[in-house]
Amino acid sequence: MNQDFRNLPQLNFSGLGCWLTLLLTCWLLGSVGLGWLVKSVAILFCLLLVAPIIAWIGFRWWLQKNLVEDQCPVCSYEFTGFSGTECQCPSCGESLKVEGGKFNRLTPPGTIDVEVVEVPVQQIED
Repeated sequence: MNQDFRNLPQLNFSGLGCWLTLLLTCWLLGSVGLGWLVKSVAILFCLLLVAPIIAWIGFRWWLQKNLVEDQCPVCSYEFTGFSGTECQCPSCGESLKVEGGKFNRLTPPGTIDVEVVEVPVQQIED
């Protein structure tokens, strides 16, 4: 027996049969007049490749439009929230609602929310 037979390069055509069958089927359908079927499968395959890219771009656009980064009106802690949602400040625990790109305090009906303004003291001399 030849002992050097193991050292010869070997070719592996195990996956080639599947591709040849697919190519032969496409050629047969095209020659019979069912080329529209082959074209529709090719278009469907292209759509399946492009759909995740379009979905990713759409998700990024939606996220950029609805994500709001602002400061808490109570403690000035900066954090992120979604537009039109209610959340709590992670620092002080105040209930907030995201409206118009800003965080607003949630207050019960009838509550008047005021901002304090510091007035400098002036002394009057006699």
